[in-house]
Amino acid sequence: MDKLLGRLDVAAFLGLGLLLFTHLPWNIRTVAGLALALCGFALWMVARFQLGRSFAVRAQARSLVTHGLYSRFRNPVYLFAEIAYLGLAVAWGRWFGYLWVALTSAGQLWRIRNEEAVLEQAFGDEYRRYKAGTWF
Repeated sequence: MDKLLGRLDVAAFLGLGLLLFTHLPWNIRTVAGLALALCGFALWMVARFQLGRSFAVRAQARSLVTHGLYSRFRNPVYLFAEIAYLGLAVAWGRWFGYLWVALTSAGQLWRIRNEEAVLEQAFGDEYRRYKAGTWF
């Protein structure tokens, strides 16, 4: 179930990105937004790959991933997914896109708090040291 749910966000992003790519006029805003979206998406997928078997839709403490992007950011999947969606919002240029990013960011912050509590309970001081040495 985690794999299926974990692919829905990617499918939604790619579908929306394709729709915007094929229907928006080509101007500086569109190109800049799509470039931001593409960069964010690439880093999002790298973070997903680096997370490996630790990926779960619900907060779980399978292992503490501290390599790759995770050596600098505690939550690169959430960070780069939001950057990717922000890029689509910029390309689209409509208020609803920015509202979507604001709402999903609030949801991601809620998920982060839950995950951090689970990881701190499972890994204790190891997680606290990791948290102190990383951003977001």
